[in-house]
Amino acid sequence: MTQLGPGRPRLAPRRRQGQTPRAEILDAAAELFTTNGYGSTSTRAIAEAVGIRQASLYHHFAAKDDILDALLGETIAAAAELAELLAERPEPATVRLYTLARFDIGQLCDARWNIGALYFLPELRGERFARFRSRRDALRTSYERLAAQVVSGVGAGGVSEARTLPFRLVETVINIRSDSGGVSEETRQAIAEAVLRVLGCRDEPARVRTAADVLARELLV
Repeated sequence: MTQLGPGRPRLAPRRRQGQTPRAEILDAAAELFTTNGYGSTSTRAIAEAVGIRQASLYHHFAAKDDILDALLGETIAAAAELAELLAERPEPATVRLYTLARFDIGQLCDARWNIGALYFLPELRGERFARFRSRRDALRTSYERLAAQVVSGVGAGGVSEARTLPFRLVETVINIRSDSGGVSEETRQAIAEAVLRVLGCRDEPARVRTAADVLARELLV
């Protein structure tokens, strides 16, 4: 049998994506949580999907909610890091906001499983997930700060009341993906452009997109 670690033989050969047992557990949990439901998925089922003993799973995660917390954190970590970098950049706010939105949309759409759908679980309202909610709120605040800068730059045509909408628009891809099984490139681009239009920005989309591509290539290395 393939070894999981000293004294921890696998029940079956490696069958999940991931370079480490922890990554395999997260991959299996993401599939089961998004297809069967979080409440209906046990740690035993996750372990069986990986091909390990339940005791081996507990070597990496003490409880099921720890697995959920790790999965949720992965959905916002990279976008939050990018938002911090963009806050210090000299490019126009339109370009920076578009860059963040386009990247975030890609993260939500390209993950193997639609983990964003787990945002709506009632369990997330509890104290156990307060840290995740705080991190997500911080990302939302980053969106709103960039949106406010876009509105300021637009001038009289800016819609200040709409500064909360870009974050919400980006997360519409979660439901689109759930409904259709995927999100086309055209839809992704349309949502990223709508993030600016809803704020009253009427810059040429192609120009913003080109500048954002340059910025993303510089930052996302």
